[in-house]
Amino acid sequence: MARSIAAAAETPRGEYALAVVERESAELVGFGRPALDPHQQGGATLGFALRPRSWGAGYGVEMVRLLLGFGFDDLRPHRIWGARSPRNEASARTVAADGMVEEGVIREHVLKGGVRRDSVVQAILDREGHAATQGRTAGD
Repeated sequence: MARSIAAAAETPRGEYALAVVERESAELVGFGRPALDPHQQGGATLGFALRPRSWGAGYGVEMVRLLLGFGFDDLRPHRIWGARSPRNEASARTVAADGMVEEGVIREHVLKGGVRRDSVVQAILDREGHAATQGRTAGD
């Protein structure tokens, strides 16, 4: 939280922490995070999470579509990428539905619960992202 607050005050701003809210109830159901990647020239990263009770309702695809649109329009990178657990097939389907392509595996990338696990990288290029998000808005 402290990092997100500090990032919001930076100029120029390179990271955003965004809430995902259910329209009718205004209930917080998740978050998304587009950010410039300081380790990759012309790159940005994308991360998101939804509460389990919100899975399967279409929030993920809509959220990723909007995050990609925002990322390409506002951060203006050449490439946006994200990493996921190899076991998270729902995330794989979600980002693939918005045009992200599986690129490969980062071996033993994450240490979780004292155990190292791989991460699968999925990415989209600016020319692909603009085509995938063109004309789409929240609620489509």
